[in-house]
Amino acid sequence: MGDIFQLFIQGVQQTSWLEWVSVLAGVIQVFLSKENKVLTYPFGIISILTAVAVLYPAKLYAEMILQGYYLVMSVYGWWFWTNKQNEPRPITYANRRDWKIVLLIILLGFFLLHTVLQRWTDSDVPIWDAWVSCTAWAGMWLLAKRKIENWILLNISNLFAVPLFIYKELYLFALLTAVLFTVAVFGYLKWTRIVKIQRKEL
Repeated sequence: MGDIFQLFIQGVQQTSWLEWVSVLAGVIQVFLSKENKVLTYPFGIISILTAVAVLYPAKLYAEMILQGYYLVMSVYGWWFWTNKQNEPRPITYANRRDWKIVLLIILLGFFLLHTVLQRWTDSDVPIWDAWVSCTAWAGMWLLAKRKIENWILLNISNLFAVPLFIYKELYLFALLTAVLFTVAVFGYLKWTRIVKIQRKEL
């Protein structure tokens, strides 16, 4: 156990400044998201752009594609969260149509990503990488639509991402993802309270 901890510490000490920037911006972003703040998106964009430069040498290509998707959904989410009065739109629960779209995103996303990684890249973790990414795609779509279940999908992705990052020796990313998992639990609880307040105000 001590050897594992020492290895983790050494990995963190050798972390690049880009990974530090990406992780710090990601932490700020998720806390802002938990607090229902629209500023979650600009910090998310900073985290995305720096993460791409870190993921490429690790051959986590699906994660890189995921970051591109995050970028598009972040821009869309930033626009969707605000109307002409710059007020956030209400949080709601996903309906049957939303869940059909989520299932479609996961199934098509996994099939496409796994196929690309298996046939046209040197990825050594195509199944793992594809699964983490496609579940995160679905969660990010729900987040942009301000659906409370986004936290559930994002945490399914986080649950598998932590050991993936450890395997790839991206220890700081693994630590961030573990923190995000915890924050997402509290985010879900906070958004649940917000929905109850919204309903009382109707």
